[in-house]
This record gives sequence, structure tokens and C-alpha cells, in this order.
Amino acid sequence: MSLAETRTARILARQLFDGVGATPLSDRVVEITEGRVSAIRPATADDARGQDITEHDIVAPGFIDLQINGAADAQFNFAPTVETLKTMAEGARQGGTAHILPTFITAPDKDYLRAISATEEAIRTRIPGILGLHLEGPFLSHDRPGIHDPAAIRSLEEDDLSALTSSDLATLLLTVAPEALPPGTMERLSNAGIRVFAGHSQATADQIAQAQAEGLVGVTHLFNAMSQLTGREPGVVGATFASQSLYAGIIADGHHVDWRNVALAARLMPDRLCLVSDAMLTLAGTQTGFELHGVEIRLEDGRLTDREGRLAGAHVSLVECLRNVVEHAGIELGTALKMLSTNPAHALGLERELGQLEVGKRASITCLSRDLKVTGVYVDGQDFSPAGS
Repeated sequence: MSLAETRTARILARQLFDGVGATPLSDRVVEITEGRVSAIRPATADDARGQDITEHDIVAPGFIDLQINGAADAQFNFAPTVETLKTMAEGARQGGTAHILPTFITAPDKDYLRAISATEEAIRTRIPGILGLHLEGPFLSHDRPGIHDPAAIRSLEEDDLSALTSSDLATLLLTVAPEALPPGTMERLSNAGIRVFAGHSQATADQIAQAQAEGLVGVTHLFNAMSQLTGREPGVVGATFASQSLYAGIIADGHHVDWRNVALAARLMPDRLCLVSDAMLTLAGTQTGFELHGVEIRLEDGRLTDREGRLAGAHVSLVECLRNVVEHAGIELGTALKMLSTNPAHALGLERELGQLEVGKRASITCLSRDLKVTGVYVDGQDFSPAGS
């Protein structure tokens, strides 16, 4: 181990949000040794004068994006390779994201196996920021395809179950339509350690409750591509609100969900709501259009849509989501920051390692200015300093 790897790095936080309380601690020093938080202590006058310390206005647990399809002109479905994952992680870091679950959406047959293989290799070779994999489909509902290719949506079969449960991925999130799964499948997936979310689903509230009893953990992009809350049928949305434990990703870009619904979700489930980007390759990239399943997608006024106006992913970073919910949904900063780190870590079962700034935990940290621009990102102690957001 080199001297650089063992040297203690220090961050001076004028406001430290530790992921536990909503109120920040003032003037704290976070020390990092060998990729982990080794100390958190009050700052001294000597710290402020130190040459080997980095000062930031706001310091918080590193952002975790549970759903990101692409960034920096790279799209996982188009090229499921280690190089794509590296590029996506770099693009996401410009928006403050420390860790991503690269998301591979519905594709023909068993194309998802290429995504599993690429992610396993990226983790083996220690590409910074690759936390695991999110497979969104192809085991979805034909009634709620969204922008996914209807021709590729299909049932989960026994050989799919074998492939999914035998992967080497420690963190695998799988979005399915629970009502479309064969009996017993949800429990078998859950027992294998897979974090199963409901999405692109027409399920009733009773079906969601049954799926939850069998291991369902959360829902994907709340409000979008799912059965809605009505007077006599709560649907997926109502079942999520009524639950005491289901997590939910939500896209806070101002296009996917009305701000009043974002605010409602935050009030009802502040410890279970996770801000996600659902970003496509245009994020932190140069392209303004691409083809998806042979359909032309264009970026206009911050929206990615096809010719019929259907949304096709998002063009938003996590730090933009943060600013959005604070400004437009009235969510307190400390609560919003937990929706970017603490809550996603719990949703993935990684709360012992990530989501809080605590001695012994992984030193994954997002640093911001007072006006909520990214000033620094640490991934397992590695210092990445994006020019801005």
C-alpha cells in the first residue's frame, strides 16, 4: 500500500449533514483514511489555516442514483461494456453522484446477461462509483410499457430465474410487474438477495401487498408507468403510500411528476422516498437526440420525448433534483439530502456501509456550495472534483 493510500485526507465542512438528523452540524472536520471515515470532530483554528485540508460549504453523504440509463454520450443499453459504465459514472459525478446503479432497460430475449457481465467486470476492476446493477425489465406489464419496447416485454421463465439468482453481483435491483410473475417467483428472487421493485405495472393494491409479503422492496419511478390511486382501488401508487416499508424512486425533473405530488410523497414517506435521475446519454453529454428501439428521441426544453410526446427517460442530474425539490416542492434541505443518500442506501440494504457520514463507513461524500452547486465528490475516499454542475 502506497503512502498516498494510507495518508489521511481532511474535509472542513461549514455545514455537515450526516444523514441522521435533518439539522446540520457546524464547522466539522471529516477525516478519511484508507477509503473510510476515520474521524468526525469539531474544527479548530489550526484546521482553518491548514494547507492539507479542503473546505466546503455543505458536506453530505455521497449521492446514490438507483436509476440511471446513460450519461456523457454513453447509454448502457446501446453498449453494455465496462467502458460505458466508466463514462456514465464520470458523467454522473458532475451532478454530485458518488455511486450509480447503471440501469439496463427492456431488451430482446436475454440481452440483460450482457449487462450483468459488464457490471460484474466493472466491479472486479474497481471502476469508481459502480455500486451494482438495475435491470428494469423485460418482465413488465404490456399494459404499462412506457417507452420500453413492447415486443421485448415478456414473462420471467425458469432459466431467467436461474441466471438472475446465480450472478456474482452483490447489489442487483430488478424492476418487475409483480402481477406478471409466476407464483413463488418473487420469494425466490428475494431469498437470493435481489432487491425487487415494482414498476411498469398495472397491479392492484392487493397484488402489491402480496408481493410485499413475498419480498418486494420498493417501486420504480413513483407515479410513472403504474396503476394510479383512485377512490376504490389504490393501485401501485396508493399501496406505496399505505405501506410502512416500501421504498420509491421518484424523478424530480418537473416533467415526470407534478411538484404537488412530489411534495405529497415527501410528506407521506420522507424516510422511504429516493430521488433518481432516470437520466439518458444526453446528461453531461453533447448529443441532443438518439434512437431507442427504432424510435427517434429528441431533447427539447429539458424534456426527452418521442414524436408523440411520450417521455423517454430524463435529462437531469441528482444535484438538479435536489435544487428542484427544495425550490419547487418545499422540502427541507436536510430531508432532501437523505433522499439522495440515506434512503437509497437503506433501499439497497447497504445502510451499514453507505448513506451516513459515520466513523468506519465508506468515505463516499458529496460536497456543495451554499447555492447547491457541486464542489466535490469522494468515492470510497478517492477525491473527484467536477468543475461544476
